Amino acid sequence: MASNMSWGAFGKATELRQRILFTIGLLMVYRLGTYIPVPGIDGTALRQFMDEAAAGIGGILSMFTGGALSRMGIFALGIMPYISASIIVQLLGSMYEPWKNLKKEGEAGRKKLNQYTRYGTVLLATFQAYGLAVSLEAGDLASDPGLFFRASTVITLVGGTMFLMWLGEQITSRGIGNGISLIIFVGIIAEVPAALAQFLSQGRSGAISPAVIIGVILMVIAVLTFVVFMERALRKIHIQYPRRQVGMKVYDGGSSHLPIKVNPAGVIPAIFASALLLLPTTLSTFSGGDAGPVMSTILAYFGPGQPLYLLFFGAMIVFFTYFYTKEVAFKTDDVADNLKNQNGFVPGIRPGKRTAEYLDYVVTRLLVLGSGYLALVALLPEILRAQLAIPFYFGGTSILIIVSVGMDTIQQVQSHLLAHQYEGLIEKSQLRGRRSGQGTKKRKGPARK
Repeated sequence: MASNMSWGAFGKATELRQRILFTIGLLMVYRLGTYIPVPGIDGTALRQFMDEAAAGIGGILSMFTGGALSRMGIFALGIMPYISASIIVQLLGSMYEPWKNLKKEGEAGRKKLNQYTRYGTVLLATFQAYGLAVSLEAGDLASDPGLFFRASTVITLVGGTMFLMWLGEQITSRGIGNGISLIIFVGIIAEVPAALAQFLSQGRSGAISPAVIIGVILMVIAVLTFVVFMERALRKIHIQYPRRQVGMKVYDGGSSHLPIKVNPAGVIPAIFASALLLLPTTLSTFSGGDAGPVMSTILAYFGPGQPLYLLFFGAMIVFFTYFYTKEVAFKTDDVADNLKNQNGFVPGIRPGKRTAEYLDYVVTRLLVLGSGYLALVALLPEILRAQLAIPFYFGGTSILIIVSVGMDTIQQVQSHLLAHQYEGLIEKSQLRGRRSGQGTKKRKGPARK
């Protein structure tokens, strides 16, 4: 970023500076909200419970909520219900025919789908908040259990999630970066210093050897470098545009390329797979361990770090990578139709159906590498955490979110700076034009007598 950006231009870009300050201010509001507790929670019992569960599911959920779940704050559900609802709406929008037509209506259809996403967020957050309230009562973490406690918990948690959704939309429209992604990003980053201090204290006490500490640090650096490389990797398909005539002018044909990312689905397959696999573990954790025989059998084979858990986690990541890319992120039929409408074609491939088949051929084989990369990054920390008994949660999904959100935010900052530099050049040219116009006075002709 520093090599492609002029810091002098950054100081003059007042609008960009205001957007950054606005974003930081709303993110500070989010961080303050994670420390406001839900009414009716036994703080001492909750602290003891979370200390015991910090290395397992409690650490995972607390990482994604910015520590709000470990403190049972008003943002304990985080923004995950909104993400789950948006994923469901996007998947239905690619398969359900009436919602397909809404996507083709432009801005009006997009607003309608956003409204459905909000309704789905309220529904999912209500179910999750009620389940969390019941689980808190079952785990003896409520100071005064009963109907009033459940109602107050549901209202508080659903209201917190909807407020976070509003914060994210405000950041997206009036700030810098994607608001929802930045909220998750800040929640993960905020928990890193405490987790790192706990990890180093374990090494100081002798519970973990110095070699393991150095190995984990080197592994984190290597994984970050690998993720950045893979997220920037592209497969470029050559596109040719024929010569065309507009009026009396003839324009020569040009050539371009169609960039396809190695991982078009982003981090969504890992998030979706994590949410589905962590559901039984989450229910059993907050129920105080009073699980039935069926739940106990499921947990014995599908608990975090178990072989079947890792196998199904990798398989679901691969499945969701293919499914989300083909149905939402990169629809080959739509891309082929757009190229055909723009008179573009792949050399040696006929436009239309043949182009769609060729793009599907390329994307299918490209996703072998993309899905394998996602599964490797998501599973490697899980395996090492189970083998080395690391006392805090370190997940590949968190690294994927940090890298992708950071790169997207930096690109938006650079685009704002570039737009500001172009505006400055246009203003200078206009000022020069005015000065030159003022310097040459029009000569009046001789007055007629």
